[in-house]
Amino acid sequence: MKTPKKFLGTWRIVETEMWDRDALDLVVPAHIDFVDNGLGHFRMSAVEGGLDCRFEGNRVEFSWIGDDDGEPRNGRGSAQLGDDGVMRGRIYFHQGDDFSFVARRKKA
Repeated sequence: MKTPKKFLGTWRIVETEMWDRDALDLVVPAHIDFVDNGLGHFRMSAVEGGLDCRFEGNRVEFSWIGDDDGEPRNGRGSAQLGDDGVMRGRIYFHQGDDFSFVARRKKA
């Protein structure tokens, strides 16, 4: 699957309902990346995961597999690009928490 240009690149996660900004950027600046082949990666707090994405219009849905502070985790998520260029979405942990996030395209 090819990633639409409007999603390609790194998006800085600037807000979640689960963590404040300090916790969100605990290890590295929180981000979600989309690469050209329909895959991607996210990292926030002590959680990271590889993404397998499906795109339709201004929406992306994905499954993810990774870890939370060294413990294997997986789940799913989705996001929508708004007319304002801001990405708003939700990430779900399989049999666990879920939370919203807000991301802005990282400037080069």
